[in-house]
Amino acid sequence: MAVMAIPKFERFFRAAASLDVDKSDLKRYSEFVEHKLHDLLLRGEANAKANGRDVIERQDLPITKGLQESMHVYRRLDEEVELEPILEQLASYPQLDLGVSDETEARFGQVIGGMSVALARTFKIVDPKVKNPETEHWERAFQIFDLLL
Repeated sequence: MAVMAIPKFERFFRAAASLDVDKSDLKRYSEFVEHKLHDLLLRGEANAKANGRDVIERQDLPITKGLQESMHVYRRLDEEVELEPILEQLASYPQLDLGVSDETEARFGQVIGGMSVALARTFKIVDPKVKNPETEHWERAFQIFDLLL
């Protein structure tokens, strides 16, 4: 992650859930984004195949009501933080059997942003007093997301 992006991530996590993150948290965060985007795309690929398409479309991604609401919160936060160009760069994924439509790929920044808001708020649910998430907080949050996404 570019050094210039670190202050934006720090501001984002502070605005989203009053959290202080550091460089090691951002490495964990990048891993979270990579894994969860891949999981969404695997489900999207299955949905596209079930509907006879050879490209993953926006509607194939399993966007839940909660994730959709977190995406709305992210859009409001992004107006002040301007994180989306950086999130779009983080949106890497392995080769899939199907391609991803341009419209779907263009939405990755917002999807990742929504997942990021949900992640930040999950830390506060796991431990309402947390200010700086530790390894244990990250592991618990990952387990929750693995159950739900």
